[in-house]
Amino acid sequence: MLVRIYEENPNPKAIEQAVDILKSGGVIIYPTDTVYGIGCDITNQKAIERVCQIRGLQTQKANLSFICYDLTDISQYTKPFDTSVFRLLKKALPGPFTFIFNASGQVPKLLSSKKKTVGIRVPDNNIVREIVRELGNPIVTTSIHDDDEIIEYSTDPELIYEKYGEKVDMVIDGGYGDNVASTVVDLTNGDFEVIRDGKGDLSAYL
Repeated sequence: MLVRIYEENPNPKAIEQAVDILKSGGVIIYPTDTVYGIGCDITNQKAIERVCQIRGLQTQKANLSFICYDLTDISQYTKPFDTSVFRLLKKALPGPFTFIFNASGQVPKLLSSKKKTVGIRVPDNNIVREIVRELGNPIVTTSIHDDDEIIEYSTDPELIYEKYGEKVDMVIDGGYGDNVASTVVDLTNGDFEVIRDGKGDLSAYL
């Protein structure tokens, strides 16, 4: 199923449809403020395994991130962090960053892995944030990669649908995606260490 949703005023019925799919253990593809992502409800183990299978990842080793609606969700899944980190997050989010934290005990339970860290995203995109808000908890996410040797990420939702339409329950067409991923910032040692340069410029917030 390919569904067009506009970011400026996401259609509540289409958002509800996506949420119903997630609640029933489905997998969806959606736009973010960077590249298109594929994900599911973080509380559904079978759906997480399905996401990994579609992307050819091992569940135990996959670097899956959580998309949260805002900062209020984050503390459930991370160990406590200091005020300087909180101030930075407040400035930088929503935005094109993935922040790596030390994971709280909640994360291994959700992912059935021994993960000690967790990546958190709050993308500046109304479609996926509305889905997360209506769902009531974060979604597990990983990027949609392209088979093309030059373009790393798939940007055209119709081509994404051609490739993944049979494998997932819904592809959301939110317009062309970016082909630059989020900037990944490691916060696990108390410093702000950029481990992947992407769309976000961290120096603007330090």
